[in-house]
Amino acid sequence: MDKQRIIIDMDDVLADANKKILENFNLANGMDLKKEFFADKSYYDFVHQYNYEPVRQKLFEPGFFRNLEVIEDAVEVVKELHEKHEVFIVSAAMEFPNSLIEKYDWLGEHFPFISWKNICLCGDKSIIKGDVMIDDHEKNLVSFEGKPLLFDAMHNQTLKGYQRVLSWKEVHQYFFS
Repeated sequence: MDKQRIIIDMDDVLADANKKILENFNLANGMDLKKEFFADKSYYDFVHQYNYEPVRQKLFEPGFFRNLEVIEDAVEVVKELHEKHEVFIVSAAMEFPNSLIEKYDWLGEHFPFISWKNICLCGDKSIIKGDVMIDDHEKNLVSFEGKPLLFDAMHNQTLKGYQRVLSWKEVHQYFFS
C-alpha cells in the first residue's frame, strides 16, 4: 500500500471526551447513564431535554481537555500508522480556547512520536486535505475530499452514510488487512 496522508481527530477518536461529558451530565441531572444508552437514540435530542448548559460550560473550564483518557488501542495503532504513513492530528480546538495548550500537552504525553509539525489545532476542518479522515462528526467528514471514516461515538449512533469504525482495532484492520 502506498503511503497515505491520514487525518485523525482528537476528541472522541483519540481522547475519550464523551466519558467525561457523560459523567458531568449524570452529575448535573442525578442520572447514571452509560454510553450504551444512546445506541438507538439521538444523543443531542436526549440531553437537550435536561440540564445541559452547565455540562457544556465544563468544556470551557481549564483542565477539561488535558485530563481525558486515551481511547483503547489508539496509541498502538496510531504509532503503527505513523511508521508507515503520513499522520496528522487535526482538532477543531478554537471553540474552546483553553483546549489549545491542553490538547497540545495531552498529545505530547500520550503520542510523543507525533511531531508538532503534524498537529493542526484549527477552527474549520474543511481546509484540511488528505487521503483518509478519521472523525466522529459529520460536519468534518462531509466536506472532506478523501475517504471519510466515521469513528463510533455515543453522539453519532443515528448517523448513516459513512463507513463506521467501532474501535482502533477496526481502524488497524482497515489499513493493514
